[in-house]
Amino acid sequence: MANAENNRPIAIDLFAGAGGLCLGFEQAGFDVPVAVEIDPVHATVHQFNFPLCKIIPRSITKTTGQQIRAVAKLSAQQSIAAVIGGAPCQGFSAMGPRLSNDPRNRLVEDFLRLVAELQPSYFVFENVRGLTCDRNRPLLDIIISRIADINYQIIYPWKILNACDYGIPQNRERLFLIGAKSNKPLLSYPQPLQNPPTCHDALSDLPNAEQFQQLIAHGETLASLPKPRNFYAALMRCYSEQGWYYGYRRQWNPALLTNSIRTNHSQTSRDRFARTPPGTREPISHFFRLSPDGICNTLRAGTDSARGSFTSPRPIHYQYPRCITVREMARLHGFPDWFRFHSTKWHGARQVGNSVPPPLARAIATEILKALGHAPTAPHKTLSAGNEQLLTMVASEAANYWGIQSPIRQRNRVLAQSTSAS
Repeated sequence: MANAENNRPIAIDLFAGAGGLCLGFEQAGFDVPVAVEIDPVHATVHQFNFPLCKIIPRSITKTTGQQIRAVAKLSAQQSIAAVIGGAPCQGFSAMGPRLSNDPRNRLVEDFLRLVAELQPSYFVFENVRGLTCDRNRPLLDIIISRIADINYQIIYPWKILNACDYGIPQNRERLFLIGAKSNKPLLSYPQPLQNPPTCHDALSDLPNAEQFQQLIAHGETLASLPKPRNFYAALMRCYSEQGWYYGYRRQWNPALLTNSIRTNHSQTSRDRFARTPPGTREPISHFFRLSPDGICNTLRAGTDSARGSFTSPRPIHYQYPRCITVREMARLHGFPDWFRFHSTKWHGARQVGNSVPPPLARAIATEILKALGHAPTAPHKTLSAGNEQLLTMVASEAANYWGIQSPIRQRNRVLAQSTSAS
């Protein structure tokens, strides 16, 4: 169950994205040797941040447990502690059309198929709370029945967890189904923490991106950051060893402000933003303005290329009359500053909005370790910085990098066929 080299339990991520779940499990004390991710842009960013993790750049529908074991160099006798993943949720989300025949909904069945093939001690399945609404409850009941069919049990009653209860300043509710093999003890959902950090805690030590002319066209610049002003900011900047938890240290430059490309708002928009009281919505754009003493609204991903490539509205900064940057989104999501996203605002915001906040993932992973009776250990290895070209590739370049066909045309065709059949 543990990596023989460093005695860290093994987890496999089936819907990796940029790596929120992966980072949380790593910080808790797991190794994640393999991750599956169909989007080649997300896959390149994941490889940058997790150089020890091998990417399978295709859909889980075309992936077998045997292939995953081969890539991870795990024999059939070596056990896996956890299989984790959050299937694409557009078919279930209350924000979208909730198409019952959306082909992405079928990925849930493939997730469970791979659980059955890999036989982990535990699994974690994350999805939007829309899966629990009346319209989708029959599907949720089928999923739970299917879990029993593959000889797993889940913590019941299942829970919707809010990330703000686990150490980040964001209201973000998601369904978590946590399952155990029938011969393994069930764990508990992690206990909520008291007094979540605020937006001010998360953002106050970051300089205003609009001070830097170069951030108009590029997302990074050297900046003189003040000493962290609170515990949360210190964690995000890995100012002490505690910020690394039980994860691998990374080589990085703490003076480099990254993923902070500016948005050119019109003066009219700026005036409206400035007039909007913190904690309320601007009446024309309906953008939420952060409150320094409150928490952020749910950060969303926007639409992918199959739906028109629209960036989801980002909140207005509580101090400045502008929308927050991707780095500020990352702070509100619990990603440390060494973690990098794609260089564009669209991909970067999508990667944050689609991810499980690492502190919430870490809390769940910690409960799994307790159930396993495993004491976490911190690795001694420091990982080198990745190739920054991985952070700038467009979809066609990323697909060429992985030696695959870009999934965009395939996804458009499948969705079109699904829509015409409905």
